[in-house]
Amino acid sequence: MTGKGGIVVVMLCGLLGTWGCADDQYRRTKVGAVIGGAAGAGIGAIIDKKNRGRGAAIGGAIGVLTGGGVGYYMDRQQREIEAQLAKEMQDHAIEVKRLEDDTLQLNLRSEATFDVNSAVVKPGFQESLAKVGAILSQYDSTVVHVIGHTDDTGASNYNQRLSERRADAVSRQLGNQGVIQERLLVIGRGEQEPIASNVSLKGRSVNRRVELYLKPVVEGKEDWAYQAPVRNY
Repeated sequence: MTGKGGIVVVMLCGLLGTWGCADDQYRRTKVGAVIGGAAGAGIGAIIDKKNRGRGAAIGGAIGVLTGGGVGYYMDRQQREIEAQLAKEMQDHAIEVKRLEDDTLQLNLRSEATFDVNSAVVKPGFQESLAKVGAILSQYDSTVVHVIGHTDDTGASNYNQRLSERRADAVSRQLGNQGVIQERLLVIGRGEQEPIASNVSLKGRSVNRRVELYLKPVVEGKEDWAYQAPVRNY
């Protein structure tokens, strides 16, 4: 085999070792992970020329998934999140959902994460965020959307800024665990997307939250992973 494509295959075969280059329904998932890490920017750049997607971000920094490997990869990531964060889920501090497009959604309850009107992560929740970050750093084939929300108490401009600051604080905690900046997109949506009525104390409590959306980076659809998620009510 000749040309750059041949070089890529040879290099990947060597890197994959015991995985080999035989037919495997998850082979491309494994290749994506190697591209994201050990294969480095050289191989990533070659693949980027073919994909014409988020070249600079994906080159050597973010893995690329294809075919049936996407569901398998996200299954593994979900199982690990649920196993490592079992206590947080039991305490309703974190809620984990799997969306129809294979995106994983993590809802971080504000009571566990921040004090009222504060964008400083509570000391008791920092360990939980560290666990989330450690898992995400191992699964580098996802883009992580960090979205902050508030209730409608107070001025809307203030709520918008507070939602941005809280999302940024969570993003920085994840970055401290090795999640690279190219994968983290921070968004504040203020009071615009309530999931409960703001009339009651309980409803306002539910609306104050930070959400993480883990969108898989799929070959040929790389830009989709970077599109901000839209909540389905």
